[in-house]
Amino acid sequence: MSRIGKQPISIPNGLDVSLNGDVLVFKKGNLTKELDTKNNVNVEVKDGHIVFTSKGDDRQSRAYWGTYRSLANNIVIGLTAGFTKQLEINGVGYKAATKGKVLELALGFSHPINYELPEGIEVSVEKNVVTIKGSDKQVVGQVAAEVRGFRPPEPYKGKGVKYVEERIICKAGKTSKK
Repeated sequence: MSRIGKQPISIPNGLDVSLNGDVLVFKKGNLTKELDTKNNVNVEVKDGHIVFTSKGDDRQSRAYWGTYRSLANNIVIGLTAGFTKQLEINGVGYKAATKGKVLELALGFSHPINYELPEGIEVSVEKNVVTIKGSDKQVVGQVAAEVRGFRPPEPYKGKGVKYVEERIICKAGKTSKK
């Protein structure tokens, strides 16, 4: 029995959810998201809740049950509240700026890095903190990981791009023999 899958998802006000065959359609304002369950789970939309049930009792069906419930819940949260990741830039001369749909990063290379932002992602920069916002949890996390990947924090001084909540454990440097 999937502990995640058996929990119903409550539909907040202002969000329209409909079921077209095996495809769940979420609408809020002009945003529309779809979740195709590919006939792996049974889905019901009733009484302001989305209820998922397993098609079978085998291991794969139970895995799909919890997975699709989590994906649907992430869409509901994304359309109502949105997702946010914050990156911190540490280092002398390291900075970030936004120009339209491009994030411009100066990270100690001989050239600036121009990162083209995907559709539906907003970025704001305040001092050394880059905030990435969007309605799709996977895309927000992917953008944050790619930006962090340009200059990951190094283990001696902690310079580079890191998540705000990330803790870098610094190594001790070389010691001289005398």
